[in-house]
Amino acid sequence: MSATASPAPAAPPRVARNAQDYTALAAYVRESGLLGRRYGYYWTRMIATAAAFAGIWVAVVLVGNSWWQLAVAAAFAVVLTQGAFLGHDSAHRQVFTSGAWNDWTARIWACAFGGLSAAWWRNKHNRHHASPNQQGTDPDIAPGVVVWTADALAEHSGFRAWFGRNQGWFFFPLLTLEGLSLHVSSLRLLLGRGPVPHRWVELPMILTRLVAYPVALFVLLPPGKAAAFIGVQMALFGVMLGGSFAPNHKGMPIIPAGMKVDFLRRQVITSRNIKGGVAVDFVMGGLNYQVEHHLFPSMPRPNLKRVQPVVRDYCEQLGVKYTEVGFFRSYRIIVEYLNRVGLADRAAFDCPVAAQYGR
Repeated sequence: MSATASPAPAAPPRVARNAQDYTALAAYVRESGLLGRRYGYYWTRMIATAAAFAGIWVAVVLVGNSWWQLAVAAAFAVVLTQGAFLGHDSAHRQVFTSGAWNDWTARIWACAFGGLSAAWWRNKHNRHHASPNQQGTDPDIAPGVVVWTADALAEHSGFRAWFGRNQGWFFFPLLTLEGLSLHVSSLRLLLGRGPVPHRWVELPMILTRLVAYPVALFVLLPPGKAAAFIGVQMALFGVMLGGSFAPNHKGMPIIPAGMKVDFLRRQVITSRNIKGGVAVDFVMGGLNYQVEHHLFPSMPRPNLKRVQPVVRDYCEQLGVKYTEVGFFRSYRIIVEYLNRVGLADRAAFDCPVAAQYGR
């Protein structure tokens, strides 16, 4: 599909309930051409991001022994986040027709540029897409430092229980550690004993990236400024990357383990879109169109905005709740939700379609 494709027409008529509802929508979207590749868009973004990555290191040398290096570190966090978005899109087969091209592009952006394992990310993220917000199957709501259900919190005691009761207020500080957490999770998988596809490709790339980066900074800068550079970059990277994923599902209905819900409703009722225009599109890497992304994970990023009116109108025809809120409101919802978990407000976790779909 070319970058100048005509706008998609109105939503298709509803054909049948449940499983066939998605079949009708998917057939309509395929015929519209919105699943076609957008090579010009992606090559432009990849070249620009790679050039910005190189430009950061030129800036480090030119700025020299100055605290303005912290501004360079902040810019580096932005560049790494954009690279991570490109890795995400490649892993979803959004960029190229060839599966091999997508896989290797994802590895280069994730491993060489970001220091993250593409294999770890793909495994975790695919499980999330298969069962978003479903207890027991979605790894993104599995109990951890933050708990997402009152049931999980009830199993904690002592400091962990106290933290869980107050976790909403720790959400943003914890995001500053998300980048470090992703690096650690990647290394744990690659250094573990379990089978990992392309382990001996990913591991050297990640180790080179994680070692060469601080070594270069400590060679070019005084120790204090080098350490501050790394700290600012890691904290902002965590906030921007973690902050781009969290608003999309957190605080949305949680589906009990074992409950069967058809694909369209499962993806729509557990996802939240974020309004905000071009700035939000950039900051969130297109993930602000989360409903459309979950329905059509291989759709190129720039086409998600084009298919949104179709999906929204179709959901209205079906009577399926389509959620879209503002950027700042989305984070307020997350904090309020986490605080309700701490208060064991179990009613907040009822799936609104439990009575209809539960078995």
